[in-house]
Amino acid sequence: MAAKQFPKATHPYGEAVGHLVDQFARLPGIGRKTAERLSHHILSCNKAEAFELAEAIREVKAAVHPCPHCFNLTESEQCGICSDPRRERQTLCVVEQPRDVTSLEAAGVFQGLYHVLQGRISPLEGVGPENLTLRALVRRVRDEGVREVVLATNPTLEGDGTALYISNLLADENVSITRLARGIAAGSVLEFANKDMLADALRGRREF
Repeated sequence: MAAKQFPKATHPYGEAVGHLVDQFARLPGIGRKTAERLSHHILSCNKAEAFELAEAIREVKAAVHPCPHCFNLTESEQCGICSDPRRERQTLCVVEQPRDVTSLEAAGVFQGLYHVLQGRISPLEGVGPENLTLRALVRRVRDEGVREVVLATNPTLEGDGTALYISNLLADENVSITRLARGIAAGSVLEFANKDMLADALRGRREF
């Protein structure tokens, strides 16, 4: 017997508001109640403010793209870190996402370059090594005189597994491989670590 088909629930204010609530609720960390509050804010603010938000979203999606060198996000041809001549180009810090670069930069300790994997190995989510920027990482290590690779993947099961995979991948390369010290609690993510914790982790990095 075919499953019963129920009509899609609509918002008391109409389908347009219901659609807005649904879109807000799809954002990470946003529950249904928060989505309702955000939608009510959009409804109560003036049109100029609402359209400015919509334009900011359109503009950022059109202008921001991965840096072709390190895969951090940028509006320029190359990100500001890669193009900064003051950075230590022999040290490469490998992170999962661009937001991790932002977190580590806020600590104000690391002066090298970054490489963004654009994810981490997670078989349960269908993410394998081929879905990450690992080929580009190996190429940078070989071609750019990198002496140290700092594995700054998150201290989670997937993050540790990704770090182990990278260390094996680079085992035959003439490069030192270090891991962030466990000033970051296991199971946490870099995005939510404070800058002092990240600074201690960077200073206390060790051989992997």
